[in-house]
Amino acid sequence: MIIDTNTLLAWGASFKKVPAGDIIFKEGSTCQFYHQLVSGSVRWANINDEGKEILQVMLEPGECFGEMPLFDDGVFAATSIAQEDSIIIRLNKTTFHKLLRENPDIHFEFSRLLSQRLRFKFMIVKELANHDPEHSISSLFSYFKESEKNICTKCNRVKLTRQQIADMTGLRVETVIRAIRNMHKKGEVLVEKGKVYC
Repeated sequence: MIIDTNTLLAWGASFKKVPAGDIIFKEGSTCQFYHQLVSGSVRWANINDEGKEILQVMLEPGECFGEMPLFDDGVFAATSIAQEDSIIIRLNKTTFHKLLRENPDIHFEFSRLLSQRLRFKFMIVKELANHDPEHSISSLFSYFKESEKNICTKCNRVKLTRQQIADMTGLRVETVIRAIRNMHKKGEVLVEKGKVYC
């Protein structure tokens, strides 16, 4: 968790319930709030003219999202959509800036987060240029294990669907299915009752 919920509330933040499928903010819109997920899950994606989603990240409780415009005053770079019924906590952008100025430790955590997210994008771009689906998926899973995101830390089950993996890597879902099947045959992953474990 980037900012403790009680700290956010003390600075005037408020909770917002978001039903599954609802858009929290759209790509290209102006940022007015800091957003942090309290419960549920949110996907952050770009949507092309045909309505196809390019999945940027799946968010879990405690994670913030849509933070770039808070720092560069640009517009949102992607659309955020509630994957399931979710609760978010929002803090006004101006108040968020005051909170950061008065709490350098929190500001440092944001610098770390932005660096981690940038590093992930570098990894994805490198894998897209690789043209080897199994290697791309394996690198993605390795990153998730290392960062303890999108993988169950107790059982190593991948929490993403094959479609979400395809949307994140730029591969077709059929290619992801075939690659995971081959990885299973090679012993690189375990597939059990449709679930993937790495």
